[in-house]
Amino acid sequence: QVQLVESGGGLVQAGGSLRLSCAASGRTFSSYTMAWFRQAPGKERELVAVITRNDGLTYYAASVKGRFTISRDNAKNTVYLQMNSLKPEDTAVYYCAARSLRASSTLYSTDGYDYWGQGTQVTVSS
Repeated sequence: QVQLVESGGGLVQAGGSLRLSCAASGRTFSSYTMAWFRQAPGKERELVAVITRNDGLTYYAASVKGRFTISRDNAKNTVYLQMNSLKPEDTAVYYCAARSLRASSTLYSTDGYDYWGQGTQVTVSS
């Protein structure tokens, strides 16, 4: 069982930066592939970025590639999302998610993750 708690959201002007953090409970954090998703009002939850459990390989949605960076610190049981050059269309609730070893669905969809945080609001003003 893993509990995830996001922090770092807020209001920022377009072009600004924010860093989201997701702290995980438990002793097996390094065994989870971690991801950030986001959900804007009236839209489906979408994948933003993934970082794998073993080799720390990363994947980014096309809309954020080159602006966002996902990273993890296994010693601190924390995954981060550095967001630069923010745009109004980045406004959403951002969720942290963990994918266990038993997960079978693709890691690019919400079905591929077993644990979710409560979300943190990011609002980008124009």
